[in-house]
Amino acid sequence: MKRAVNLMLAASIAAAPAAAWAQKFDGLAATPQMGWNSWNKFACNIDEKLIRETADAMVKLGLKDAGYQYINIDDCWHGTRDEHGDIRPDPQRFPSGMKALADYVHARGLKLGIYSDVGDKTCGGRPGSRGHEYQDAKMYAAWGIDYLKYDWCESKGLNAVGAYTTMRDAIRAANRPILFSVCEWGDNKPWEWAADVGHSWRTTGDIYPCWDCEKSAGSWSAWGVMRILDMQAGLRKYAGPGHWNDMDMLEVGMGMTEDEDRAHFSIWAMLDSPLILGNDLRSMPDSVKKIIGNKQVIALNQDPLGVPALRFWKQGQVELWAKPLANDEWAFMVLNRGEAALPLHYDWKQNVIVDDMSKREADFKQATWHWTDAWTGKTGDTSRRLDATVPAHGVVLLRLKKGA
Repeated sequence: MKRAVNLMLAASIAAAPAAAWAQKFDGLAATPQMGWNSWNKFACNIDEKLIRETADAMVKLGLKDAGYQYINIDDCWHGTRDEHGDIRPDPQRFPSGMKALADYVHARGLKLGIYSDVGDKTCGGRPGSRGHEYQDAKMYAAWGIDYLKYDWCESKGLNAVGAYTTMRDAIRAANRPILFSVCEWGDNKPWEWAADVGHSWRTTGDIYPCWDCEKSAGSWSAWGVMRILDMQAGLRKYAGPGHWNDMDMLEVGMGMTEDEDRAHFSIWAMLDSPLILGNDLRSMPDSVKKIIGNKQVIALNQDPLGVPALRFWKQGQVELWAKPLANDEWAFMVLNRGEAALPLHYDWKQNVIVDDMSKREADFKQATWHWTDAWTGKTGDTSRRLDATVPAHGVVLLRLKKGA
């Protein structure tokens, strides 16, 4: 979300141990969550017609079959609180109510997400959940909500650990499994404390649809794809099944080039970030559909081993990344950050990939691995040099399987 500057310096104390019942719901986000969110394209210009049409498009386009399941309503759905303090949806934008909308989404085999904030007001100036956490969580459960994105605006004077733990406990008390997405922007290092609180946590401020830029709004900034990638240094060890580093929503189809979109999608998949689409699913070119629907790339993100990629080599604008997969397989990515296409001639035997985190190793001198290019379908093996062209602002992405 776009937001005002946060002036609070959170205390570094850890949350007090909670009672056994006050834990996040297990069994959610065993792999990074996949879905769609309204903010990047529509901001506050949302209504129930858009949400219904997006759910229909997700099914019709085969995206549900590809693994996407959440339809997430971001900020500005709110109306006012009634005389009992219960939050109600905007009656002009959502006249049928949230329960009817959730029923519509569920009938299509999908799940509905909603948005709130730790403060008195959301980033868009709507009623936040401060002081109403248990009341709001109970209402979300009654509506049939499956996902809560919980933002960090108007947070002055709040402790992040306490604020997010309170909502986690409220969700548990409401007794409906709701995936809890901590959207705290990385201000208070949530990777150090949020694994027991949420199913994912934002590691950065907002994303912006550019390759390598900072979009300043004065008191805060949004970041391009490369800037967000660089902010992930040292964080892979905190992620795993049920608790993921969230690099923010996808900007595929939102103005970058096709090569940049493919690289963006590949990086998010390799680093096990949630794959939350932000474009208009009802009207997009086939080129965008092919990127977000690429099941080979999605499979890397959804691999059950749940280990994010590591960068094991860098020279100039070129980086080599590897991701250990289940069944002793690997994913291998060549990233070209530069402005010109790169002719690649890679001798597999020049590097042994060693991952201390997963205790996995790939020594191409000792065995031959067969590879498939996740974007082109081309095949080969590591007994021969890898010859390819890596586009400017692009990637080559391979899945490797050890030969017999």
